[in-house]
This record gives sequence, structure tokens and C-alpha cells, in this order.
Amino acid sequence: MELVLAMDLKNNLVVHGKSGQRESYKPLDWGCSPTAEPVGFVKAIQPRSIYIADLDRIERTGSHDTIVRQCAQQVSACYVDRGCRSPDDLLEGYHIRNIVGTETGGSDLSQYQGGFLSLDLKDGRVIPSGRNPVDFLRQANGWKFDGCIILNISAVGTESGLDQNLLEMMRAAYHRKLFWGGGIATRGDLAMLCDAGFDGAIIATALHHGKIPVDWIRRGRVC
Repeated sequence: MELVLAMDLKNNLVVHGKSGQRESYKPLDWGCSPTAEPVGFVKAIQPRSIYIADLDRIERTGSHDTIVRQCAQQVSACYVDRGCRSPDDLLEGYHIRNIVGTETGGSDLSQYQGGFLSLDLKDGRVIPSGRNPVDFLRQANGWKFDGCIILNISAVGTESGLDQNLLEMMRAAYHRKLFWGGGIATRGDLAMLCDAGFDGAIIATALHHGKIPVDWIRRGRVC
């Protein structure tokens, strides 16, 4: 299972996110990197793969495209959610894998021809539609994405742990690559994702708190 380092970018810095309360996100000046400057952050931690959420672009207040490309040059894969709003709104670049989030991607996700879908959840429901995520995943099998990231925004930064039954239902509903992000707290949570058949896990807080070894994020795999 692939292990990916999450980075939220806001005002040209890596910030620590929690529960989707973006207005309160602060620079990540603690943890595994001595700097919150994005390129220096990546160089300090040396992850194999990264996931970047460009919060400024998602909220239409700015853009980190240049910084994203610079970070992507340091890793094997850079998954990036930059608030894509149409198939013409994708970022080209070295090692970049575009993510289309349900939060911003529009009502017709069938129009996209690749990249990863991000199933953005708050309080157990897909945003902004409020749909049941398992039903949504079943429908997503008919779209042309390379895979899907289930991003539990409510759990981001909380280390709240995972629900094994929910993981198994979601894995059974979707037939392509499936990643999980949000609430991962321990090595046991990663083992649970492996056992459920997930292809990737996106982590940040548990790594910075020392609960997941830095060596794991550097090799980019768990099981």
C-alpha cells in the first residue's frame, strides 16, 4: 500500500489542517521539518510521494502552481488538489497527478478523462451534494478517473482513527485504485487499511507526532 505525505498550502506555507476549519489553519512550524516553506519542507522530510491541497486556489484567493511544480520535482509522485473546476483546469508538470474534488469539480464529474477523484466527506456525507459515499463510489466506477481518494475532511488532523466496517463497505463499492486520507492515527490504522484492500494512505499529523516512522514515508509503502 502506497504511503503519501499530505501538505496543505496556504499563503505560500505548509499549514496544519484540522477538521476542515481552514480559517484557523496555522503554519506547520513543528514536527518533522524545521521549516514550513514548502520546498524546504519536502527536502527535509524526503517523502517518496506527496499530496498537496492548494487551499488558496480551492477557495479562489490565490494560487501555488509554481510552488507545486517545484515540490513535484523532489518526489516520485505529486498528487495535487488545486480546486479544479473543469477538464480544462488541470495542472501540467513533472510527476504531477491531478485530483478533481467533489467540493469544486462540478455537478458532472463524468466529463473528466483521467486523474484521481477526491470524494470529499464532511460529517459522513459527500460535499457539496450530501450524498451517501458508498452509493457515490458505486456510480464513480462508470467514470474515467484512474482512482479515487476518500478524503474525510472532518477527521483531518484529529488522529481520530478509522471504522473498519466503513472501510470495507467503501472498498467493496469501488473497483479501481482507492486511497484514504483523514483521521489516521497509528500503525494499526494503516494495517486496517491494508487489510481492507486500500491501495494508498495519506498521512500528516500522525507522522509529525512520531506515531508513524519517517522511514515509512521515505520509502513510500506500508504493505
